[in-house]
Amino acid sequence: MLEDTQVTHEAQTPRWIGIVVVVIAIISLVALGAGWTAANHTSSLAQNLATQMQQLRQNQDVLNQRMAKAEDTNAQLLGELGVVTDKVKLTEGELSRARQQTKKIKADDEKQLADLQSSFNGELATKASVDDVNKLGTDVTGVKTDLDATKNSLNMTRGEFGTLIAKNHDEVEELRRLGERDYYEFTINKKGEREKVGDLMVELRGVNQKKNLYTVAIYVDDTRYDKRNRSTNEPIYFFTHGSRAPLEFTVNQVGKNKISGYLSVPKANTTHAQASGS
Repeated sequence: MLEDTQVTHEAQTPRWIGIVVVVIAIISLVALGAGWTAANHTSSLAQNLATQMQQLRQNQDVLNQRMAKAEDTNAQLLGELGVVTDKVKLTEGELSRARQQTKKIKADDEKQLADLQSSFNGELATKASVDDVNKLGTDVTGVKTDLDATKNSLNMTRGEFGTLIAKNHDEVEELRRLGERDYYEFTINKKGEREKVGDLMVELRGVNQKKNLYTVAIYVDDTRYDKRNRSTNEPIYFFTHGSRAPLEFTVNQVGKNKISGYLSVPKANTTHAQASGS
């Protein structure tokens, strides 16, 4: 019976050993697969690292080339800046010298002008007494001659009292230069508007531009005188108290609600005007 037990024990031992061997084989295979995977992964990482290092070297080379080019450009700019600075300094020096020369020329010119003016004033003072007297006599003679010539050249129409009738501003100026009467020119630009002319107050009442006719109201003191449908260059006369020399009211131009002309007053007139008929 003891022998049977030993035989059974000896028969079961190899089965456990087989199982252990199988397990060890499986573990070995798993370890071998893991090692092979790790080896492949390590190889891939090494290749990637080599590629990145090569790219990094290329980038470093490009950067070095750019830095070298930038240094060359900076050196060239510094050289050009030095040239420009030298030119600016030279220009400032020339400008300073030009200003000094200008001041000197101006001072010399002012001195020469002062000397010339002083010399001229001295000569003028020496000759003034004789030359001025002779010139004054010549001017007086010339004025008289011009006045006589003006009187002789006037071909204006004379009114019923012998006064010359001016037809425009230029002729009024010629009469004014004669000095025999005073002249007050006027323009009334609106119907119903009053304007003071000499000692008279004149109100425009109406115009007929096609026929060159006008109507006015003339105020003397507190009296109103209406002059209707009067023609241009037709004088209206007024007399002062105690004098036979008349005032002369004349319209030269008629426009749209507008008249212009002059009032002629004797030099000796000092009293108020009194209107005469028609």
